Amino acid sequence: EKRRDADGESYPWIVKTTAMVNHWYFYLVDADFGPLFIKFAGYFPYNAKLCLNGHEYAKRQAAKAQIGFTALDNGFAAADDPAAIQRICDELDTARIDAVLRKWLALLPHPFTAADRAAGYRYEISVLQAEFSLTQMLDRPVTGRIFFEQVIRDNLGIGRPDQVSLIFDRKILHRARRPTPGRFRTRIITAGVTPSLHIDYKSSRIKQYHKEGRALRTETTINNTYDFGIGRKLTNLPALREIGFSANRRL
Repeated sequence: EKRRDADGESYPWIVKTTAMVNHWYFYLVDADFGPLFIKFAGYFPYNAKLCLNGHEYAKRQAAKAQIGFTALDNGFAAADDPAAIQRICDELDTARIDAVLRKWLALLPHPFTAADRAAGYRYEISVLQAEFSLTQMLDRPVTGRIFFEQVIRDNLGIGRPDQVSLIFDRKILHRARRPTPGRFRTRIITAGVTPSLHIDYKSSRIKQYHKEGRALRTETTINNTYDFGIGRKLTNLPALREIGFSANRRL
C-alpha cells in the first residue's frame, strides 16, 4: 500500500490481504532429479514454489550408477543393491535441493532481474510441505489385502491423543487449560476398492494403504513445520526427516 510519512513523502508498506494473481508454471525434466516444476507468482513479493520428488531423484541416480531396480510408482519394488539405493536416498540433502533450484533459476525467466539480484533480492527455500514414506514390500502379495484389513481394524482408535502422541513422540495436552490445537482422529477412506488409514496430528497426517496390491505403504506428510517446534528454512530438513521416518516406523 502507498503511505505517506510526516513530511508528506510516500513510501510502500506491505500488508497481508488476498488477491487473484497470475502464476507461471515451468514443467521441467532434470538430469539428476527427473520431473519437477517451479511456479512463479506475478505479484509482489513474487513468491515461487519448487516441487520435486525424492523417488524420481533416487531412480535417476540408480540408473546412472547402473543399479538394476523395479519401480513401484513413486517407490521401489525391488533392487539389485538395496543398500546402495538407501545410500542414494540418504544423499538427497539440502545442498542438492538448493543447487537444483539455483541451476534452473539461472536458466528460466523469473521476476528478479539482474539488477534486482545485484541489489540483494533472491530466493531462499522454505519447506512448505514434506512427505516421508516407507514402502514395505510383501513377500506374499496375495495376502496383503487381508493383512491390511486387519491393520485397519486394529488401529481404529490410533488417532486418539494418547495414541497419536506415541507415533509423533510429542506431548499432547487434551484437557489442559491450553490444550494442544488440532483435531485428533482416525479416518478410514475407501477410494474404489483400496481402503486407506489416515491419522491427523495438527496440520500433519499419516496415511497408510495397500499399494498396488504389493506393498504396505506409510506416508507422513508435514504441512506445517511449526507443528513440531521446527522452523521452515531448508536447513531444518534433517530434523524433519527424523520426525517423518520415525513416525512411519512407530506406526
